[in-house]
Amino acid sequence: MPSVNKEAFYKAIRFGLAIGAEINQTSIFDRKNYFYPDLPKGYQITQMDLPIVLGGSVEIKTKEGTKIINVTRAHLEEDAGKSIHDEFDGCSAIDLNRAGTPLLEIVSEPEISSAKEAVAYMKALHQLVTFLDISDGKMSQGSLRCDANVSIKKKGEAKLGTRTEIKNINSFKFIEKAINFEINRQIKELENANSITQETRLYDSIKDETRPMRSKEFANDYRYFPEPDLLPVVISDKELNKIKETFPELPKEKLNRYVDEYKIPDNDAKILSSSKSLADFFEVSLENVEDKGLLAKFLVGDISSLLNKELIEINESNLTPENISKLINLISDGTISGKIAKVVLDKTWKKGSKPEEIIEKEGLTQISDDKEIKKINEQILKENSNQVEAYLAGKEKLFGFFVGQVMKLTQGKANPKTVNSILKEKLKK
Repeated sequence: MPSVNKEAFYKAIRFGLAIGAEINQTSIFDRKNYFYPDLPKGYQITQMDLPIVLGGSVEIKTKEGTKIINVTRAHLEEDAGKSIHDEFDGCSAIDLNRAGTPLLEIVSEPEISSAKEAVAYMKALHQLVTFLDISDGKMSQGSLRCDANVSIKKKGEAKLGTRTEIKNINSFKFIEKAINFEINRQIKELENANSITQETRLYDSIKDETRPMRSKEFANDYRYFPEPDLLPVVISDKELNKIKETFPELPKEKLNRYVDEYKIPDNDAKILSSSKSLADFFEVSLENVEDKGLLAKFLVGDISSLLNKELIEINESNLTPENISKLINLISDGTISGKIAKVVLDKTWKKGSKPEEIIEKEGLTQISDDKEIKKINEQILKENSNQVEAYLAGKEKLFGFFVGQVMKLTQGKANPKTVNSILKEKLKK
C-alpha cells in the first residue's frame, strides 16, 4: 500500500513559498492511468484536482532584461521508471530503481519564447531547488529533469499550434539543443504543408535530433480518478508556520548580505550566491579567515575557473574550506605571494594536500627579508646596466622589466611590495 512522504510535502511547500504561490493546505491524490514499459502497474499516483502548490512565478535574466515566467502549479507524484534507449544496440531497457519515489512536477505557463529562455528558466529553478534543499539538482543523475513542450505559430496568429513534448532532458545544453531542433522541425513540417502530430518525443543527443516515442494523450485519455489508497492530506496552520519560520536564505538575500556585511563587490557576491555549494563553502571558510574580500576573490576567480573547466561543483572537488582558509591566511600574512598561491592551489586541487605541507616540501615560502631582496636587486641592476641607463634617461616602462627579472631569479618567491619599494629607491640613486 502507498504511504505519503511527509518530507516531500514540506519540500513542496518550501518551493511554493519561494515563488510566492498559493499553498493548498488540503490536497488529494489521483490515479493517472496509462500504459508504458516504465510504468508496469499501469497507473501513476499524482495530483490532478487539488495540487499542493498553485500559481507563483520565477524571475529569469535574458539579454533583453528581466522576465517573469508564471507557474501554473506544482504537484507531488510518484516517479516512474527510467527508460534507457542509448546503451543497448537495437533494444531498450527499463530501470525501476527510482519508481515510486516522490517527485515534484513544476508546470509553467506557455510564456517562454525561445530555447535560451527555457535554459534560463531551468537554471533559475535549479538554483531554487538546491538552495531550498529540495534536490541536489544533478541533472545527469535524474535529480532534476526537464520535459519541454514545444509549439509554434505563424506570424500574425494569436493561437499556438499543436504541441509536442520532449521528455526527460537531462542537461542545460541538451535542453537548448532539443528545443531548437524541435522548433526547426515543426517549421519545416508547416512549410511543407504537413500537420504537427501531438506526441511525446525523445531527444537523441548523439544524433542531435528528436524522434517520436508515443502519441501524446489528452487529459481525458488518462481517466483520472481519486486515489482510493490515500486519504486527503491536510497541512495545519501550525505546520505551515513552522515551515515559514525555518525557511532558508535564498540567493538574493545571500547576495545582499555578502555585500552589506562582508563588503564583497556586487559581481563577486552574485557569483558566490549563484551556487549553493559555493555559497556554503564560502561561509564555512569565512569562519577562519580575516581577509574576507581576498577569499571571495579567490573563489570567484582561480577556483571558479578550475570548477568550470572540470564542469563540477566545489563539493565534488578535492578542495576543503579548511585548506582554502589556510591558503588565504598564508597570502595575507606574507608567507607566500599571490603567484605562489596559484602553484599551491594547483597541488591542493589535484591531491587535496594541505597548503602548509606543500609550501614546506616545495620550499615556496616568500622571501620578505629586506637585506636579501636588496642584494638580489643590486645583482639584477648590475647585470642590466644598459637598461638602467635607459630607465634613468626616461624609459620608465623598464621598471616592470627589473621587477620581472627579480621574480624570475627568485622563482616568484620574492615579496612583490618589497621588491618594488627597494627597486624604486635604488633607481633614484
